[in-house]
Amino acid sequence: QVRLVESGGGLVQPGNSLRLSCAVFGSTLDQYTIGWFRQAPGKEREGISCMSSNIGEYYAESAKGRFTISRDYAKNTVYLQMNNLKPEDTAVYYCALEAYGSSCVLGYSAGMDYWGKGTLVTVSS
Repeated sequence: QVRLVESGGGLVQPGNSLRLSCAVFGSTLDQYTIGWFRQAPGKEREGISCMSSNIGEYYAESAKGRFTISRDYAKNTVYLQMNNLKPEDTAVYYCALEAYGSSCVLGYSAGMDYWGKGTLVTVSS
């Protein structure tokens, strides 16, 4: 059974940074496209970033230049480094895995195969 556990969220002031982690259990990262999504209150879940050996790295416009996705195969963990955070980045952040297809780069959350429970990021002064 594949299980994803996010961590690293919290309260941060605008302009500061956070690094989110997503530990994957029950499978290995190299089999999947890895994605980070977020959902703000009252809004739909949106795709932020994806990574796989096929696509390399992908970023939504809202993340370009500020967020960086990475992975550590030895730890079977995915990271999202978020810099210069803004109040509009406030959301629950989720990591997800996709076995086949293009759902991640299309931001199609329903097409992802496995999800974590999310970690809350609040950007506020």
